Amino acid sequence: MTFPLDSPYRRLAASLDALPNRFPPAADESHLRLLAKLFTPAEADLAAELRPELESPADLAARLGREARETTAMLREMSKKGLVAMGKTSQGRLGFGLMPFVVGIYEAQSGQIDAELARLFEDYYLQAFGKALEIRPQLHRVIPVGESIPNTLEVQPFESVYSLLDGARAWGLLDCICRTQKALIGEACGHPVDVCLVLSDRPDAFSGSGPIRALTRSEAEQTLRRAANAGLVHCVSNNQRDLWYICNCCTCSCGILRGLVDLGIANVVARSAFVNQVDEERCAGCGECLAACMFEALDLNGTIHVNAVRCVGCGLCISVCPNSALSLRRREGEAPPPVSEADWRAARLQG
Repeated sequence: MTFPLDSPYRRLAASLDALPNRFPPAADESHLRLLAKLFTPAEADLAAELRPELESPADLAARLGREARETTAMLREMSKKGLVAMGKTSQGRLGFGLMPFVVGIYEAQSGQIDAELARLFEDYYLQAFGKALEIRPQLHRVIPVGESIPNTLEVQPFESVYSLLDGARAWGLLDCICRTQKALIGEACGHPVDVCLVLSDRPDAFSGSGPIRALTRSEAEQTLRRAANAGLVHCVSNNQRDLWYICNCCTCSCGILRGLVDLGIANVVARSAFVNQVDEERCAGCGECLAACMFEALDLNGTIHVNAVRCVGCGLCISVCPNSALSLRRREGEAPPPVSEADWRAARLQG
């Protein structure tokens, strides 16, 4: 497939890359082939003109000189396919806007990804996606396993995975698109797939929501425990307020964390506010914790030693230590994440 200079896919790619999340172009045009799989030419033409801020279909149609009814119908259909954002405008009207590719359009394909899309994403990932992961502040932030934070520490709500569950009024479960994608190209990693959580402040938000299965608060907590027991790292968006998803990630499949292994990006994820520490008197040097650390932050030389620079404060190693020799402490001088998503976007554009 060739893409002329006036292709709607080129214009859409440029619009997506102008967002703080970015959509870096690939020299082999794999980013355009990926968009062509997801969008029809007409859909790409319309999406390329959308703004990040939600606009009503009437305002959008007037701005673009399009027929309002046809525009509304197309936007509704694109929203169902996970290609555009839909919500309420600042005036309380139905609105649509440009959605980032990651986190956004790609994750919305969880219920419909096929082998072709999986291969197209892999080609693009290896060619260019790493450029989006090198910008600070990072897309994702690690949040510790619930049981790994000592009761003596004062923890902010955005630092506690269970507090995030308590702050929601609806909980949903979604298959991890990253592990689904890797399985479709024949590179399944063996970690559980059904562990991605979505949160909402609207009761019953996920009742009848297609690929999202509604959970109770208790079931959401059980999912987090199951993910931690499988050696997965809790990750959220890199801001303090209005967190709406909890990914449970691994360096073998996660589109963010595998940037550490496959792309060689050292600080691919923002670390938590905590760092691991060792009680050398308790440490028996058994090495059980080494396999639990996917960030290679632990070293065994008689007793375990922690590389504080590489440690992201996930707390996974703590749960496997038979002697309770490991614990998290608050990292000194650690700057908190941006307060709101708007603050994150502003910092990202400057980064």
